[in-house]
Amino acid sequence: MKYIKGFGYFWYDFIVGDSILLAIGGVGALALAYIAVAAGGAAAAEVVLPLVVIGTIVASLIH
Repeated sequence: MKYIKGFGYFWYDFIVGDSILLAIGGVGALALAYIAVAAGGAAAAEVVLPLVVIGTIVASLIH
């Protein structure tokens, strides 16, 4: 059980690191890009993905 707990702590620290906001923003950006590609093609993702990344960075700096 100790190894499983350590494995979970490693991945939490690796993905979240210092900012949970950036981790959520990264996962959200990937999810929105996937939805945009599935719905409207790659052109929609080329617009959505940079906007979400920039918004996440700005929100992280303000917070």
